[in-house]
Amino acid sequence: MKKYTYIFFDLDGTISDSAPGIVNSVTYALNHMGTEIKDREQLKKFVGPPLAESFSMYYGYSSEETEQAVKFFREYYQEKGILENSMYEGMDLLLKKLTQAGMIPVVATSKPEPFARTILQRYGIDHYFLYIAGSTIDETRTKKDEVIAYALETCAITDKSKVVMIGDRAHDVIGAKKNGLDCIGVLYGYGERKELEDAGVIRIAEDLNELADILI
Repeated sequence: MKKYTYIFFDLDGTISDSAPGIVNSVTYALNHMGTEIKDREQLKKFVGPPLAESFSMYYGYSSEETEQAVKFFREYYQEKGILENSMYEGMDLLLKKLTQAGMIPVVATSKPEPFARTILQRYGIDHYFLYIAGSTIDETRTKKDEVIAYALETCAITDKSKVVMIGDRAHDVIGAKKNGLDCIGVLYGYGERKELEDAGVIRIAEDLNELADILI
């Protein structure tokens, strides 16, 4: 396994268990849109991918309906959902090990950047990251490949062989590959092994200990 300098981390399902806040926010949005919820467990598929894309894909909303659903989602999320999450146990230790080994963590998330910063500051781990890159509130930068490209540019990284993406869903892998980056998948989040393998990960870590072994 080659050594990387920059470690790009997804947030939801990779750094934090954010499902409770996201599921509650989606529930709030669907209720206000008049859409029946048959199984709340199925709403976990909203964790990770771009929000507008998920409302359109899973509920067939038009662009106008999707825009309204996103507004309802954020209405709940900004007040309550942003607090309904927890950092995976051992993440702070992993970040400390990486920095001690001379590696540079960066966040690349489809979550709006202000929300990502608030969450990481609340966990007290924001100082480990060279930069926290996220999507925009106005939905102009939501796809994972766009966020990764933005992070690369902002951090002035030109040698992509020194960068690896860490994520739990296929869109993390696809976004990394579109930018010419390797991607390591993690199974403690919301994705499954087949999903990650089919997308083209180079390695898979069962937990944070195995992830540390792979990287260090």
